[in-house]
Amino acid sequence: MNWLKNIMLTIIISLTIAFGCIILVLGSAVFQEGNPVPLLISIVKLKMTDTDYVQFFNTEKKSRYLSSNTGHNPINKVKDVMKAKGWAFEEQIGSGLIFLKDEKEAIVMTRQYSKYFVIWDISKSVDR
Repeated sequence: MNWLKNIMLTIIISLTIAFGCIILVLGSAVFQEGNPVPLLISIVKLKMTDTDYVQFFNTEKKSRYLSSNTGHNPINKVKDVMKAKGWAFEEQIGSGLIFLKDEKEAIVMTRQYSKYFVIWDISKSVDR
């Protein structure tokens, strides 16, 4: 019975050290957007379902989405989604995309979250 306690203690210590090393090495990337839990849940949803993007944040002023980076231009995916919602692409300024719909304007800012994912911030539409 004593050997079982030693094995369990060794496993717990090993897992603690491994988890600590992962946090030290990847901590800045994991926590770059603040609380990583909503993003981790969104990543699981992207991998487990057939969707192209997942909304993980929504307020009165903006919405945030996460999509997979398939190697193609991720901005095209944003354009397709906004077009499906009735928005017309106006112009691109850096990583920002401007869309128009019924005399209203929406700005979408994109940024790389990791090698595999892209985050989009969509501002709520404002009158022009």
